Amino acid sequence: MLDLGTSFLASVARSPRALALVDGDVRLDYAQWYARISAVVAGLDRLGLQPGDHLLTVLQNRWQAATLHWACQFAGLIVTPLNWRAKADEVDHAIADAGAKAVVFEDIAAEAVRGARAIARITLGTPLPGELGFDAWLAPAPAAAPRASAEDWSVMLYTSGTTSRPKGVPRRHRAERAAAIAHVAQNLYAMGECTLGVMPLYHTMGVRSLLAMAAIGGAFVCLPRFDVATALRLIEQERISNLYLVPTLYHDVLHHPDFARADVSSVRKLGFAGASMTDGLLRDLTAAFRPELFVNHYGSSEIYTFTVDQKAPLKPGSAGRAGLNQMVRVVKLGSTTQAAPGEAGEIIALLAGDESFEGYWRRPDADAKSLRDGWYFTGDTGFFDADGDLFVTGRVDDMIITGGENVSPVEIESCLSLHPAVAEVAVVGLPDERWGKVVTAFVARRAPCTQAELDAHCRAAGLANFKRPRRYVFVAEVPRSPVGKLLRRKLVEGEYRPADQEKT
Repeated sequence: MLDLGTSFLASVARSPRALALVDGDVRLDYAQWYARISAVVAGLDRLGLQPGDHLLTVLQNRWQAATLHWACQFAGLIVTPLNWRAKADEVDHAIADAGAKAVVFEDIAAEAVRGARAIARITLGTPLPGELGFDAWLAPAPAAAPRASAEDWSVMLYTSGTTSRPKGVPRRHRAERAAAIAHVAQNLYAMGECTLGVMPLYHTMGVRSLLAMAAIGGAFVCLPRFDVATALRLIEQERISNLYLVPTLYHDVLHHPDFARADVSSVRKLGFAGASMTDGLLRDLTAAFRPELFVNHYGSSEIYTFTVDQKAPLKPGSAGRAGLNQMVRVVKLGSTTQAAPGEAGEIIALLAGDESFEGYWRRPDADAKSLRDGWYFTGDTGFFDADGDLFVTGRVDDMIITGGENVSPVEIESCLSLHPAVAEVAVVGLPDERWGKVVTAFVARRAPCTQAELDAHCRAAGLANFKRPRRYVFVAEVPRSPVGKLLRRKLVEGEYRPADQEKT
């Protein structure tokens, strides 16, 4: 198995003049990008960093972030990216937890980085005394040679930390490369494709897009911060051939006033991950783009691919079958006994798969909870249908138990999403004296509608009586994380109450 640095060199040799990286006025082919990566490697050397050290990055999707990611692969450093919205205490935690030796940041994250403990700081902006400016690393330097092996650590992502403090997920070069190659194969990418680099590089989807494009001599078009108008302009201007986004971003693109007049004809392949896509959004995207391929990818930071469905519109809600490098099972909740077809349980994935991590960074408690008998317990619930396709129904912690019945929020959300007046919907169980939990739908509307109309829609769709929402709360939007994951916890715990909400 090749290390990632050698893999990049192979792409430079194959396609030295192919467009590799775009960020505003910056346009680099593979030979030019390699020269810039080599310069950054030399800068990291002057800083005194050694193979195996962690380099923290707090950056948006800029050419500098993409270049640093590759420079770390050559230098044998462990790139450790953080959300650029991180607060000082979150940066401080990552520095201490990873033992990071240096941090590269931009102006938007300056306050948080400078408020955390002191380590070597490199800024994309104007450096303060004691800091280094990133531009100082751009002087020409000898061509960098790969120093890492396939067995060395490549990257450490941090989980979102919605239920506990963030956990580090270290991954080796071989696992990262296997995931990138699988991403190419499972999305049927051709040589020289062009993707919109909008999923953040602190998230597994963003990293995969970056590595996959390099593997096929393709172009990574940076979009530092998601903006629909800019995204549509870049799709048209750069002739983007594939999109790989979370459902929330697809929703925003599709419902933006500029979409109707935008030229998106170059986009022939759609892929999504990070959350389930409602039936309504899946239907609308298929009609709007008419893609050659529409892929539902189900995975995680820990194991990039669990399952893939390359024909998502044909069976809405299906996550498909195990990816090229994986095996998956559904087991009864709280056990390791396999569930029967149609029976809901916890989804588990084989740790021996080529894309797998090996355990959390300095978190034996998390390992004990999630790693058992050679399997990774995902914390997701789901079932296999009679055809052998996997359906992901939610999180173990999100399951609503109402009147002794188990109810999956995802099924109800998909049903409600098909109502023409529903723009977004989130379903949770709220405390109820009689039922224990009562099914409650938080709905963002695109047109006027009432609780009675939505209830009639659920009845007409055949939703079982015990699954139908008994309460509706109309809101301006539903709460999501920066990468589009639905934050049910905010609804359950009463943290999310928009000022213009209307309860019925």
